[in-house]
Amino acid sequence: MRAKATSIVGSEDAEGSAGRTFAIGPHLLTAPKAAPGLHLVATPIGNLGDITLRALETLAAVDMIACEDTRMTRRLTERYGITAQLTSYHEHNATLARPKILQRLAQGASIALVSDAGTPLISDPGFKLVREVCAAGHAVIALPGPSSVLAALSVAALPTDRFFFEGFLPHKQTARRTRLTELARIDATLVMFESGSRVQDTLADLAAILGDRDAAICREMTKLHEDIKRGPVSHLARSADTLETRGEFVLVIGPPAGTAVMAADQLDQLLLTSLERDSLKDAVAHAVELSGRPRREIYARALELSKRRDAEDQDSEDRQVGQDNGDDDKG
Repeated sequence: MRAKATSIVGSEDAEGSAGRTFAIGPHLLTAPKAAPGLHLVATPIGNLGDITLRALETLAAVDMIACEDTRMTRRLTERYGITAQLTSYHEHNATLARPKILQRLAQGASIALVSDAGTPLISDPGFKLVREVCAAGHAVIALPGPSSVLAALSVAALPTDRFFFEGFLPHKQTARRTRLTELARIDATLVMFESGSRVQDTLADLAAILGDRDAAICREMTKLHEDIKRGPVSHLARSADTLETRGEFVLVIGPPAGTAVMAADQLDQLLLTSLERDSLKDAVAHAVELSGRPRREIYARALELSKRRDAEDQDSEDRQVGQDNGDDDKG
């Protein structure tokens, strides 16, 4: 630990410790003034008891805490009797707030950066601040701790030797399926966040694009109603209508099986999604890589789907022209 917290037994110490205190149960502790620089402090993802002693000491000892939502962070600071100044730093005010934080650091201040939950910079706006703090020559100190990504990986019962963190997928289905088609090429366990309002649709797309990989749905990690569901993606997608959608989700999807042969309907979906973006040649190459099926079979199917799509587009265009001509006649 960087510095040792000690019980308060009297008046302010030689450095001036007034206000730099925190409480653990009935014990009131004080911490030496934090070193100048930006301290990246991981905070609990649900259970407030998951805070580290070093994090409490630092939050009590800095001159200011920059946080996404002061209301969320205040729940933590009040729980542990910390009275440090809070200031907002989030994606909507970052352009204005960042220069002020840099100015304080230039004056020798110590500032903690926290996200609403978990480790700063993981799906939050802290990256640009850290980059500019480093460019200005100020110290950046990491305080490791809770992470929903690592927590979900640890309980998913899936390979952890290699994993890829995606964050949130696109909201709209077309963009989401396109992105999943790209992710399907990665030979690693996939980890992604999802909201309760979209998790059922996302599970359906995962089953359609990634095939029947093993997966885990991790809901409300470390909280009172934590729930972990494991099984093949197809099974989880079929039972998604019974899924409790309140709360926050981390989805963990195992790596591709390698030699498994993709089902015909999944191959069609993969080809259709690829053909929306890629050439016929690239779509076929991608499907060969993922499906375990022969190139000749995939090429024939891709050609058939491409012709059918073109015919449907032409038919739709003809109907539109006919409708437009009918409107002209009425005029």
